Amino acid sequence: MSTTTAASVQLIRNATILVDVGDTTFLVDPMFAALGENPPVPNSPNDRRNPLVPMPAVDLSYDAVVVTHRHPDHWDEAAIEELEATVPLFCQPEEAAAFADEGFTDVRPVDENTSFEGVTLHRTPGRHGHGQLAAEMGPVSGFVFEGEETVYVAGDTIWYEPIAETLDQFDPDMVVLNGGEAQFEQGKPITMGIEDISAVRDATDGTVVVVHMEAINHCLLTRDELRSATADVHVPDDGEQISL
Repeated sequence: MSTTTAASVQLIRNATILVDVGDTTFLVDPMFAALGENPPVPNSPNDRRNPLVPMPAVDLSYDAVVVTHRHPDHWDEAAIEELEATVPLFCQPEEAAAFADEGFTDVRPVDENTSFEGVTLHRTPGRHGHGQLAAEMGPVSGFVFEGEETVYVAGDTIWYEPIAETLDQFDPDMVVLNGGEAQFEQGKPITMGIEDISAVRDATDGTVVVVHMEAINHCLLTRDELRSATADVHVPDDGEQISL
């Protein structure tokens, strides 16, 4: 494990975060919609309009954008309109053409790994739910940002063996998990709940940060519930930064 303290993660809202590694900042999964601008997630347990909370007043300065997958709570019309078309944009290979179709001119699909301004980006596996539902949710990825320190952003996934393997392989200084225990009317949750997060906490010596909470109507696990049920896990509020 690294003993330096340069890396940090700032939660903007939901899964939208700023990842700082060395002198490079990545904007991950931008969702810029205004409060209540989008409809509820279909087939979900309530009809609250999304997002449930407004964007916090934060300085959105970054060098590149990373999109783990194109679900609308990770990539939305407001982000498409606001982002510069020339921004370096890292993504899953399966989704590169869609970003190009939206007018982005520096789309960089990541097969296994690539580098950017002193940081190596490794694309990692994820499973967005259980069984057939996970297959229907489409491909999802995580990303490891490796510089002097290493930050692992797991993306929309449950706990399963490839997450443990990624932790073993990269030994990250910080791990960012998408919590909220998002679910539909039928089937098991499609993002991490208390048991998943606790399994990650037991599997790593790194700092564990949980985001993707209290912003989308089908994310039912609250921050207070998670904080009371776990130890040594950071559950930031919107706008809050967690540093090593």
